[in-house]
Amino acid sequence: VQLVESGGGSVQDGGSLRLSCVDSRATFSSGCMGYFRQLPGKEREGVAAISRGGTITYYGGSVKGRATISPDNAKNTLYLQLNSLKPEDTAIYYCATRRYCTSMSPAAFGYWGQGTQVTVS
Repeated sequence: VQLVESGGGSVQDGGSLRLSCVDSRATFSSGCMGYFRQLPGKEREGVAAISRGGTITYYGGSVKGRATISPDNAKNTLYLQLNSLKPEDTAIYYCATRRYCTSMSPAAFGYWGQGTQVTVS
């Protein structure tokens, strides 16, 4: 398994969570890493992504201003801080990687983690 997410859970409306994604193959140092989420009955959507060195970042409209993506290259770990969570943020959150941060289409990301559930009530 290459990508392993953690940090999901149940929080109250307005709460915060920090998701973590460890890349066991240490490929993030040469590419792009991001988070997606899939709400019940909906297609997977991009939440945030960041490139090597942090020169390119992307935030989806639904979380902009409430999310911060940050890498720890020494630990091969990607973090997603989610604040002011709302019930509509309830979803499975996935970590994914690709070579370059040129597209947030889920189909463009080749490696995926198993997902972590975030529930806001």
